[in-house]
Parts: sequence; structure tokens; C-alpha cells
Amino acid sequence: MSTQGMQSDSHLPNRIKHSYTQSIHATPDRVFPLLCPTRELDWAPGWAVDWVISTSGLAEQECMFQTPAPVDADSPSIWIITRHVPEDYVVEMYKVTPGKTVAKLAIALTAIGDSRTNAQISYEFTSLGSDGDAFLQEFTREWYENFMLGWEAAMNHYLETGELLAA
Repeated sequence: MSTQGMQSDSHLPNRIKHSYTQSIHATPDRVFPLLCPTRELDWAPGWAVDWVISTSGLAEQECMFQTPAPVDADSPSIWIITRHVPEDYVVEMYKVTPGKTVAKLAIALTAIGDSRTNAQISYEFTSLGSDGDAFLQEFTREWYENFMLGWEAAMNHYLETGELLAA
């Protein structure tokens, strides 16, 4: 049997995945449109987007966008939405930070009663080398939970006031 093209155990990817469920104070119909590179400017402190390529100008299947280079990276990150199903409140996308990581972001919204939403959010990062390995060392469960709590607070503030939460 040929092993050409197969990975040996020494070449398995360095990968970490964390998931978190947020409690959002609005219905999925109000929350889902905010999961968009342009709409995120309305509610997410510090969010920036360089460009968006989509038919509608908003999030949709095959939408691509770029965010500025992270502080610890040389290149901007390019995002590609691979799944966008508004009727099911599901969005998935990949984020590529060249020379560092490839991340998969998956979000699924579920209605809770008449006025709340659970947002199940998972990030899975795969290292592309030593810079990615260093990033994964910092991508701890504690860091991720704090990131998710900040995101949850910012979205709830926006949904309740219509304003961006002060950074």
C-alpha cells in the first residue's frame, strides 16, 4: 500500500477548538442580521473591516471580507463565509491569517421563549507554523470565555440601546 499523500502522526495539525453559548436578549430574527462584517461595525467595539465582496453588501453565502492585520501578525485576515442559512439561523466561515492560522467560526442561533436567543459559537484554530503555535498557546478556554462574554455584552447592549458599547 502506498503512503504517498498520507500524513504521518508527526504531521498532524496543531489545532484547538473552543465553544461557548451566549444568552442574547432578543429573538434570532433580530440577532442573525448582526452576524455580518458590515453590521458588526454597529455593535462590536474595535471591529474593523477593510473590504467586503458580496452581492448584497452584507453577509451571504460566499461573501469574502478582509480585516486589518492583528497586532501580532504581518498580514490582514481574509474571511470567507462558507455557510449562510438565515432561515435556520446558521452561519459558518473561515478566517485565514497568512503564515499564522486558519480558523473556522461556526454560529447557530436557537430561540429561547419569545424574546431570547442562545448563540452557540465555536472557533477552531489550526496553526500554520511557529507563529500559529504561539497563538494557540494563548487561545485558552479562559481567554475564549472572556472574549465571548465581551461579545455577548456588546451585542446585548446594542440590542437594548441601539448604540455601540463604549470600549
